[in-house]
Order: sequence, then C-alpha cells, then structure tokens
Amino acid sequence: MTELRYLPDGDDVTTFTATVTETTDDAVFLDGTYFYPEGGGQPADRGILEWHDGVADVSDVRKDHGEVRHDVDLREGTVPDAGTTVEAWVDEERRKQLSRMHTAQHVVSRVVLEEYGASTAGNQVYPDRSRIDFEPASFDDEDRERIERRTNAAIERDLAVVKENRPRDVVEAEVDEGRALLDLIPDSVDPLRVVEIEAFDTCPCGGTHVSSLGEIGRVSIVDHTSKGEDVDRIEFELENS
Repeated sequence: MTELRYLPDGDDVTTFTATVTETTDDAVFLDGTYFYPEGGGQPADRGILEWHDGVADVSDVRKDHGEVRHDVDLREGTVPDAGTTVEAWVDEERRKQLSRMHTAQHVVSRVVLEEYGASTAGNQVYPDRSRIDFEPASFDDEDRERIERRTNAAIERDLAVVKENRPRDVVEAEVDEGRALLDLIPDSVDPLRVVEIEAFDTCPCGGTHVSSLGEIGRVSIVDHTSKGEDVDRIEFELENS
C-alpha cells in the first residue's frame, strides 16, 4: 500500500525521494508519495519523476486498490524497474493554486451553512475556477454579494489552518450538522484527517490546503445558477496569485 506522505500535514512538500514498487508500460507505483491523487473534488497533481537513466512527466495520479498510480509520459529512458530510487517534483504552482482553491471552498461552504443553513452537496476545484453545489438553496444577486463579502472578511482575518488526524468519535462530535457527509465515510476509517480553520470551521477532508487563510487571496463569486429543485451552484475565482 502506498504511503500518502502528504497526510496529515505534509501538503506543503513538493520534492521528495521514493522507491519504485511496481511499474507498467505507462505507470509507476511508489512506496510513498506526496503527489495528490484525484479525489474529493480536487484534481490530481502533476510533476516529474527522475531516476539514474530516465525522466518522465507525471500526467495523472489516482488511487488503485490501496496503491497510488502515477501515470507517466517518458522523456528519456524506459520505465524504471522495481527497487529503483526516484527523485520526484510536484508542480509547485499548480499545488499552491489548488490548495488555495480548496481552502477557499471550505470558507465559502462554512459561510453558506451559517447564513442560509444550506449544506455542500458537491464541489469541484480547479486551478483557475471552482464550483460548489448547495442544498437546499436558491440564491439571488444580493445573496451572492453577501456570501462573497462574508467569505473575504473571514479570509482577511488570516486565520490559521490546522491539518491533523483525530479520532472519529471526536470528529463526529466536533463537526456541525450539515457541514460534512460523514455517513459516506466508511466506519472503518478511523482516525479521520481533519482540516480546522481556527475558531471558524472544522471539516474532515483529505485534500491539500494552505496553512493560513491569508494565502488564499480574494474570492470573487462569478456566477450562481440553479441545478435543480432546491440546489444552487456557486462558481468562484481567486483574484490574487
């Protein structure tokens, strides 16, 4: 099983060394990785693997029955054998942008829950634009402006973001109703990795995040649309790099 080294709080690490455990013609499996595999509404990292006689671009990363598959496009050499040591580089700018976006999603979701009692029904973050579906919700332009204002007020406080593993029963007691779909996480997952924004929000989440809200920059809500009965979608961008 691949060690997910970015958990619980190593998501600022973008260079590392690992050992190849298995390969295919177009994929490499490692004993441990800091590459984030696609999941939870967050796309996979991209980057580079390099070994003694080869270099490859990592074009996709995903979980595969407990292992993490790094899809590769070779630049030089052939796919490395099991036991080979590789140097790895995660695309730092892409990781930073996705971490900012994912943390911004947490802030928007908390604001909407507090202001409108609407839960996050789904989300998808991208480096340049992200979306969140809320239920039950039916926003108008005034709501959109209020959500944006409250979100940026929280970000301007530059609250600390703590990422750590906590016992499941503690998390279930701490997380507000409607903030997380805990019933969708198998009971066998214990402890849970939690992302806590100081005195503002607590949510189980396996994604990558910034260490303080000030790193996000300003959130601009660019659209809101109905996605069906009692479901509204908010789309947002980040103004500061």
